[in-house]
Amino acid sequence: MADHNGYLPGEQPTGMNESTLCHPIIDGELLLIRKQRGLGEGNLVGPGGKVEDGETAMEAARREVREELRVEATGVEKRGEFGFHFRDDTPDDDSMYVHVFTADGIEGTPQATEEAVPEWHTAEDLPYDEMWVDDRIWMPHMLDGQTFTGTFVLTDEGDAMHRYEMDLGVDF
Repeated sequence: MADHNGYLPGEQPTGMNESTLCHPIIDGELLLIRKQRGLGEGNLVGPGGKVEDGETAMEAARREVREELRVEATGVEKRGEFGFHFRDDTPDDDSMYVHVFTADGIEGTPQATEEAVPEWHTAEDLPYDEMWVDDRIWMPHMLDGQTFTGTFVLTDEGDAMHRYEMDLGVDF
């Protein structure tokens, strides 16, 4: 099943950086990080980052949680994929193809690192005003256990949405 832009689940479009997000959800609470550097610095986001050569998206998601929070994610499942652009649909240096995972547990206690400060938030009352603007669109579907693909095009500053498209109930 393709989304409106022709992306197929599991097939990354050319010219886009491949990255991950992994959202541990435990007892109705979501583990987020306050990003300390790089794109989105200061925002609340899920642990994640770039997929390295020779690494699967799931391996990258687990590694990023380990590196950013010093814990092991358990019960990791894929929930979504989306293209993330600024300005228009033409991939540029900041464009990403993001693989979204959830985890039903963690081993260890989250610790602050140079990249991330851990914060637990009730899944029913997330501080969307401190997150990327696209999170308020796809995250409720992820929290409901739905799978999805999509495309999100933000303004240059990333503070508003130009447009988005999503398909729900996709198979990975």
